Amino acid sequence: MKVKHLNLTVTDVPAARDFLETYFGMTCKTSKGDGFAVMLDDDGFILTLMKGREVYYPKTFHVGFPQENEDQVNKINQHLKEGGFDVKPPQHLHAYTFYVKAPGGFTVEVLC
Repeated sequence: MKVKHLNLTVTDVPAARDFLETYFGMTCKTSKGDGFAVMLDDDGFILTLMKGREVYYPKTFHVGFPQENEDQVNKINQHLKEGGFDVKPPQHLHAYTFYVKAPGGFTVEVLC
């Protein structure tokens, strides 16, 4: 058994969708106005985005995007910086990793 689907409530569906497409290669399969989007990754994982007025995720909640090597982590980090996101350089912690606050109110971890 494996997880195939996750729903995130976000304050801004179009911005979250664009973020996931631009920086993480997800594809929007369908959307309904500014309130709902179905995102797919290359492995067929389904991430749905639903609009909420306020979003309260626990401080440690995040969505992880594992990479194959440190070079890929560094490239995503740089791409996010160039896009205007406030990201710190990757560090060797539990993995080679960094975190970024995504539009819409959730956090993303990039790691290898």
